[in-house]
Amino acid sequence: MILIPYKEGRYPSQPDPYLLQGRDGQFYLYVTGSDGVHAFVSPTLTGDYRDAGVVFSVMGKKEYWAPAVLYTHGRYYLYVSFMDGQEQDAHQQALHVASSDCPLGPFTDVKPLTAPFSIDAHVVENESGLYLFYAVNDYEAERAGTYLVVDRMESPETVSGHPVAVLCPTLDEEIFCRDRFRVGQHWHTLEGACYFREGDTHYLIYSGNCYQNEKYFLGYAVAHGAENDLTKLTFRKYPNENTYQPLVAANDFEAGTGHNSVILVDGQYYLIYHGRDLVSDPRWVGDDRTARICRLSICGDRLEAIRYPDRL
Repeated sequence: MILIPYKEGRYPSQPDPYLLQGRDGQFYLYVTGSDGVHAFVSPTLTGDYRDAGVVFSVMGKKEYWAPAVLYTHGRYYLYVSFMDGQEQDAHQQALHVASSDCPLGPFTDVKPLTAPFSIDAHVVENESGLYLFYAVNDYEAERAGTYLVVDRMESPETVSGHPVAVLCPTLDEEIFCRDRFRVGQHWHTLEGACYFREGDTHYLIYSGNCYQNEKYFLGYAVAHGAENDLTKLTFRKYPNENTYQPLVAANDFEAGTGHNSVILVDGQYYLIYHGRDLVSDPRWVGDDRTARICRLSICGDRLEAIRYPDRL
């Protein structure tokens, strides 16, 4: 169901939604914006979200992609990629971090985190420390394109600088664009990593393909074991690396479904993702993506997104 419908006078789209429950109990949703990170806030999970406007921007920068926020070490840390205002090459996107005492900012003390190209931060804290999942490029792989890595963080504002490959393209359905940079080399994309754990089962949900394409989808991979060092896990796509079996894809009421976060509320997991209402032409027709929510069911290695157009 749509979590934040478009309303006249509100920010019209909510790409790459990241949902956080703050220490005050309220729910904060952060989304991509060309002029900065936009946020919404609600006292309840599915209540009426108030547009809080731009909560982070840097003078001279643009295209703030896929923000994520984590509360740790007594502060809220915002992770987001952006690039110079005059830059035309999106592959100059690089991850940065800023912090605040409040989930709506102001987020200050901006620091570079990783070199270009790096996008779609997802930070995880467990008993062994902090870990950063993000997406980078490989131009020379057999299936060239964007893939997922993880790195140990030395602090909320620094990484070790030794990223480990987590998940790489293996399917034609993950092709972002054919002949993108040279004839015969099809560009693949895995991005938007989202990790969570139940017992000794580790799940990594990701976006595949391109949000402008019909095949855009959410898939996931699974790892097993008691290991807390996330750089040492071996993830396997579900059901296997050669089978296209999306967790979320276009159905009879929504399309363009992808880039998610996961939140656990009162013992129930929820999947928050962006999508757009299905129209007669299922291809992308404009940036009309809105934040959506559904229940996430877990049965062993198998995840199921339970989606309805108008209810949870």
